[in-house]
Amino acid sequence: MLIDSFGRQITYLRISVTDRCNFRCVYCMPPTGVPYLPHERIMRYEEIAAFVEVAARQGIRKVRITGGEPLVRADLYRLVEMIANIEGIEDISLTTNGILLEKYARPLAAAGLKRVNISLDTLNAEKFARITRGGELEKVLRGIAAAEEVGLMPIKINTVIMRGINDDELIELAKLTLSHAWNLRFIELMPIENQQPWGEGFPPPEDIFMPVSEVMALLKPLGLHPVNLPGDSGPALPYRLEGGIGTVGFISPLTEQHFCQRCNRIRLTADGNLRPCLMSDLEIPVLPALRSGQPVLPLLLEAVNRKPAAHRLTNHITPNGRCMIQIGG
Repeated sequence: MLIDSFGRQITYLRISVTDRCNFRCVYCMPPTGVPYLPHERIMRYEEIAAFVEVAARQGIRKVRITGGEPLVRADLYRLVEMIANIEGIEDISLTTNGILLEKYARPLAAAGLKRVNISLDTLNAEKFARITRGGELEKVLRGIAAAEEVGLMPIKINTVIMRGINDDELIELAKLTLSHAWNLRFIELMPIENQQPWGEGFPPPEDIFMPVSEVMALLKPLGLHPVNLPGDSGPALPYRLEGGIGTVGFISPLTEQHFCQRCNRIRLTADGNLRPCLMSDLEIPVLPALRSGQPVLPLLLEAVNRKPAAHRLTNHITPNGRCMIQIGG
């Protein structure tokens, strides 16, 4: 088992397969974009699978594939199939913006993908295009339908809470769970290299943050009841609206005092760095060891041992080495 120095068992590995994306979301990357990694610095599927084999022998049971946008990586189903065949891996999921999911949901499911998380911050097509800097809402909605059709369930919908941008839609978004068996999660905006102006038509970044507590108060008249979900619901605190068939979850990395105490994950970036904490710039390179035939287990153990007790956002200490698209959500 992988146990960090604070007694947390690490069972969950999030793997970014690319730093490229077909969206340019305002909270994920700066208006000017970011320089993409050259092809030779990106981990090959065989290298990723080799690392997952080592991690699985140490107790990693869940793998989530992220990006950038992972579906822009060619033949992603091949990696899913490789990981699905690794002994010990019990669950493989994918975080995506959904715009290519209509095309790829079926081959991914056939390869062994179990479920998907899909970003959806608004139900307004014009606003969606502004937030994503060009994305098409209708294609994402078709992608969600395709995921349902092939059984990539339960579907989780990720909504970043943004005051002055989508706070007027939070009730409407929550009501989606009255007619859909989705797990919709409201996520507090994390200050990861996104505190510069977002562009014309957006509030100043310092005015955009909205705590989960305000969202819960907003939804209370709808009959918000806590529920116990089978398995690991992750960092979200799940609730159900009166009469709902899906759930509404709340992820509060900034305002929940005990958020980090439940952390069971480490991250692997697209260029082969282990990141023990999303909110820390500390990274441990594993790709050179993989390519030179050196053991990677000591590096994995080092990453686990160097997980901090908690992030330091309350002390206004934020990561500034990479933006979210470069880390993997």
